[in-house]
Amino acid sequence: MKRIPLLIKVIAAILAGVLLGHIMPDFAVRTMTTLCGLFDQLLRFLIPIIIVGLVTPAIAEIGGRAGKMLLFTVALAYAFTVGSGLFAYAFSTGLFPFTLPSGTAALIDAQSTALPPYFTITIPPLMDVMTALVFSFMMGLGIAVFGGASLQRGFSEFKTIVSKTIEFVIIPLLPFYIFGIFLSMTAEGQVAGVLEAFVAIVAIIFAMTILLLLLQYALAGIVTRRNPLKLLRTMLPAYFTALGTASSAATIPVTLRQALRNHVSEPVAGFVIPLCATIHLSGSTLKITSCAIALMLMQGIAFDFPTMLAFVMMLGVTMVAAPGVPGGAIMAALGVLESMLGFDSTQQTMMITLYIAMDSFGTACNVTGDGAIALIVDRVGKFEV
Repeated sequence: MKRIPLLIKVIAAILAGVLLGHIMPDFAVRTMTTLCGLFDQLLRFLIPIIIVGLVTPAIAEIGGRAGKMLLFTVALAYAFTVGSGLFAYAFSTGLFPFTLPSGTAALIDAQSTALPPYFTITIPPLMDVMTALVFSFMMGLGIAVFGGASLQRGFSEFKTIVSKTIEFVIIPLLPFYIFGIFLSMTAEGQVAGVLEAFVAIVAIIFAMTILLLLLQYALAGIVTRRNPLKLLRTMLPAYFTALGTASSAATIPVTLRQALRNHVSEPVAGFVIPLCATIHLSGSTLKITSCAIALMLMQGIAFDFPTMLAFVMMLGVTMVAAPGVPGGAIMAALGVLESMLGFDSTQQTMMITLYIAMDSFGTACNVTGDGAIALIVDRVGKFEV
């Protein structure tokens, strides 16, 4: 089972939930709903811990490294990430209202009581999400500015515990959780419209990632005064490698090789490409922002630009903690989705499902965009590594 990709498991869970939801007796559906409720409580308990465990050491590590090239690259990567979120906002608000299937405003009903669980167990989190975020920033920046080798080592070890919890507990249980959600929706007659909307969302966001890459390389082409289409074409091996591996880290050798073929200097490429594999997640931010907007439109939840701008800017920071952890990007984003957009457990499950369905081409967008950042740093930075 460990060798089966998570995407395949999630697809199988959705199909099983849809098929069995029509034939399983009510007591079986309620049993699964009860188990999903327990997992939901566990996830709610872990979200603040995940934020502290992943964000604190990530900020401490980046802030503890000095150098003009580092600062320039981090600023540029953050600008690319936030820009991708704003691009997703503009594109999604302009297109989703006209392309999502009609009548989806109340499809995802987290408060449905048609088939309630047999019992619930509440596991209160140690702190709320915003407290965890502020604590993470304070500790991460404090360690970076004032030192603290013992604290940094402690948080690094804590990150390992959190990462293993995600890898060996949360991720393996996710397909069963998703199966339970779709089983319940099918039994309650909600699933057909949700699946139709999912297909539309995935297709549109894939097109958005391609357009985003064209815009990023158009900018790189302007800065370097070179043909952006040729620059992007050179990076295609990295794009397709990421499609297959779904891992920024595993794609670094190919991304580095193609950046060198785009005539990025070897010292700059060797510094920027591995760093951006950690801090630049334009594709992930685009996916999360677009999926969040789609779900809010489906449920008739009001939102405005200032709210989404704050969300995107906070998301750009939390994404730093994501690479290297299976499912790290969406796990790190759950807290921001809950605290800033008010997403409940069912909405978060839909976000996880959509994110995993698009995981590969989001990663491909991330690593291909790393090449554009390397081109700009090489042309404009001119700093010593």
